[in-house]
Amino acid sequence: MESLVNKYVSRTSPTSLVIGKGFVPNMQVPGKVFANATLQKLLLEEASQLESGSTGSFIPSLAQVANVAALPGIVGESIAMPDVHSGYGFAIGNVAAFDMDDPSSIISPGGVGFDINCGVRMLRTNLKEEDDGPFVQERLAQNLFDHIPVGVGSKSLVGASTYSDIDHILNYGIDWALREGYAWPEDKELCEEQGRIVKADANHVSQKAKGRGMSQLGTLGAGNHYAEVQVVEEVFDATSAAVLGLEKGTVCMMIHSGSRGLGHQIASETVTKMESLQEQMDIQVNDRQLVCARIQSKEGEEYLSAMNAAANFAYANRSIMTFLARQAFAKTFNATPDDLDMNLVYDVSHNIAKEEMHILNGEVRRLLVHRKGATRAFGPFHPLIPAAYQTIGQPALVGGTMGTASYVLLGTDEGMKTAFGSTCHGAGRALSRSKSRAMINSMDVAKQLRNANVSARVASSHLLAEEAPQSYKDVFEVVQTCEEARLSRAAVRMKPVVVAKG
Repeated sequence: MESLVNKYVSRTSPTSLVIGKGFVPNMQVPGKVFANATLQKLLLEEASQLESGSTGSFIPSLAQVANVAALPGIVGESIAMPDVHSGYGFAIGNVAAFDMDDPSSIISPGGVGFDINCGVRMLRTNLKEEDDGPFVQERLAQNLFDHIPVGVGSKSLVGASTYSDIDHILNYGIDWALREGYAWPEDKELCEEQGRIVKADANHVSQKAKGRGMSQLGTLGAGNHYAEVQVVEEVFDATSAAVLGLEKGTVCMMIHSGSRGLGHQIASETVTKMESLQEQMDIQVNDRQLVCARIQSKEGEEYLSAMNAAANFAYANRSIMTFLARQAFAKTFNATPDDLDMNLVYDVSHNIAKEEMHILNGEVRRLLVHRKGATRAFGPFHPLIPAAYQTIGQPALVGGTMGTASYVLLGTDEGMKTAFGSTCHGAGRALSRSKSRAMINSMDVAKQLRNANVSARVASSHLLAEEAPQSYKDVFEVVQTCEEARLSRAAVRMKPVVVAKG
């Protein structure tokens, strides 16, 4: 008997797989996965577990992409980025667009993720690699670790003290941070959505979620979140790099975090609420983790406004950590953040659903684009790109693994056509956290980082194993696939010198 994978999954180009209708029941559109030969092999090996029946409750990422293709109102294709891996409901790296003018179309918390608006922001400085010798590097590592609260249960040092404060943050995002002096005016222009989604409503966020946010504003969190100091080691496009304010040897920094417990609480409450109404709403899904609501329903609209509020919280959260990072640099180098030219390069989201206009089959359509573990990467001259970057395309900040390279990619016109203006967001896990802890020795990872001249500070030693490079796919393969598929193009590559994690 022919296997499902052989029957329905085909390689249509060196950088893509297509999942045909029939791979799972009720597919409305095909699935498409961007992956080169190396990454395709990993995906197909994982999918082969479907044939053996050995998956248990685990659903391989190809099957998750196909399950999303069966959701009501989906248009185009259910798309996966090269860093795709299995997640809750949607695969991490899945992009799916739903027609907002189709009454059957849905919004799904599983298509956004529990850490709503988890994202990355990048700062540059006027420092050069030679300014960051071993002694200074260690001092900077410690100062960052001391200034930015990290780890599970970390508490805020600054920020909201009342529910009125948290409501302002949820409704106004970075504008609140500007008012309170935690952000620079020019930071706002260099954030997606200018750091504030207008269609947010704090009234749709529970008191419990607000309470969790109040204590965690300005904290990094744990898991794959990080604050990392980097040095630009290769420039692929000198003109674009100059527009970004980067050149070889530039010391810069990435902060990767999201909406913390507030976003998780909103997602958890919404999943519970939607599960209880699934039968009433008459929505059939292949996986109960794809619980959802019609976009135009009361439940759908309330989740969308609460999700937008959590996104605003995340923008404020990263703004406060930027303030703290600027103070840590100032202390280390005995200079003001202004003197160090610690300007924002960009701030991107990669766990969110956004209302966007796209051309589909020759028509302009109003779509709700879910990007879970994927980055928006609009092409040049798109009206939603900051004025400074109109000629080069939207920056996409792609973090590597702990101790490996990160990239700044730029959006392309081709990516607008083939992936709703999306690209990858990182390396993508290859091993689960439990497997990483079982297979990788934390002390070996610490030694590996020292040998690579990376100064690391972690709140818990087991994170060294969980976040080791061996736990992830090769970020070079991921970025190269995005380039070959013309989803995005590389501007610069950075190497890490300092990393702080929870």
